[in-house]
This record gives sequence, structure tokens and C-alpha cells, in this order.
Amino acid sequence: MDSREVVIEARDMVKRFGSFTANDRLNFHVYRGEIFGLLGANGAGKTTALKILCGLSKPTSGEIRVAGYSVRHNPNQIKRNIGYMSQKFSLYEDLTILENIRFFAGIYGMRRREIRKRSATMLKKLGLEHAAGRLIADLPTGWRQKLAFSIAIFHDPQIVFLDEPTGGVDPITRRQFWEMIYEAASRGITVFVTTHYMDEAEYCDRVTIMTDGQIMAIGSPAELKSAYKAESIDEVFRMLARNIE
Repeated sequence: MDSREVVIEARDMVKRFGSFTANDRLNFHVYRGEIFGLLGANGAGKTTALKILCGLSKPTSGEIRVAGYSVRHNPNQIKRNIGYMSQKFSLYEDLTILENIRFFAGIYGMRRREIRKRSATMLKKLGLEHAAGRLIADLPTGWRQKLAFSIAIFHDPQIVFLDEPTGGVDPITRRQFWEMIYEAASRGITVFVTTHYMDEAEYCDRVTIMTDGQIMAIGSPAELKSAYKAESIDEVFRMLARNIE
């Protein structure tokens, strides 16, 4: 029996929009400090599932708990214990780097003294200590993504949710971004990441492959490749996609 602490648990999670089922009876759990990937093509239902787990959307049915709280009954408590980063919107472009840090830290309820202390440490770590007054709009995409991730975990959340965070960045920046994810996980932060880049699955501890709103496979990259006698997760995904056509 696995003794690791479960921080996310979904049982028969369903989300319907009228006659359309975006999430069809999803079952999975995620451990503390784990890097857990939710993989699938655009439209597979990844973002819908992520919004439910973040307490931003209610499931149609199912029992889902995040950081020990029910997404149906305790969404506000969940929001206090998580971080969130989206590819489409993470930072305010018309604010400076430091203004964004202060704004989001304030939302998380951090005190001014702690914000000042952590801001200096984070900016030095990113090599941006001399750029605190620059507008986000003036930063290259890669730096924006790194900064957005750093702000998402600024308050040391139990879990950070990343919705396709590496879209639009070059391969080198993607690798550097994943090094930041590894560092966060080593501190005990659970990282839940959605992506349609199949090669990023190789960086996760475990992955779930979704197709048309359903979970088709779950396991470590090595386990999935072994089970399907495949050389890569992309090959596994193609096999699963063909099976439902």
C-alpha cells in the first residue's frame, strides 16, 4: 500500500455543458511533491478539468478533493492553498514586474514585510533585480513565463496548477522552465501541469493521457511505454487515439 500523501483526488468527475460532456467520469489521484501531467490534444478536456480542480468551476457530478477540501463545498479554501499559471493570462502587461509581484502576493494574503523580503530574493534568483521597474509588456515571452511561474509559487502553495505553461517558448526556455518545476517539486510543492506537448510527459513523475474527455491511460512514462511497447509517449498517444476512432 502506498503511504504517500494524496493531495488531489478525483472520483467519477463529470462536467457537462448542455449535451456536451467535457469530462467523462475521470478518476485519478496525485501525491504531495509529485509532478503530474495531464496530456491531450487541444479540446481533450484538460483545461475544463483544471478549472474544476482550482475551484473555478463546479463539476456536474463526482467527488473531488484538493488540498483536503471539497471543490464543491470549499472552493475558497482551495484557492488559498494553490497557485495557478495560465499560458493565455498570468501577469498584467501594463504593470511592472514588482507591481505584479505585490498585486498577486496581496491576493494571497501575504504581509508587506514578507512580500518585500521574498521579492528581493526571487528577483535576484531570476537575474531581474535591476529590472523590477520594467513593464511586463517589455519582457521576452520566456522571461514572462519564468516570472509568472515564480509568482504562482511565491506564497509557497501546496499545489501549483500550470495550464499549458510552455506554449510559444523556444526549446531552451522550455527546458529551463522545467528545471524550475523540478526545484519546486523538490521543496514539496505538487505540480499539476496540462500540456499538448507529448515530449514533456517524459519530465513528469506520472502522466494521464486524455482523449475526447476521457482518461485513456495513467502511469509513469516508463510504465506507459512498456505497456504499449512504444518508444515515446507520443507513440502511446497515437495508439490510444487510433483505438477510439
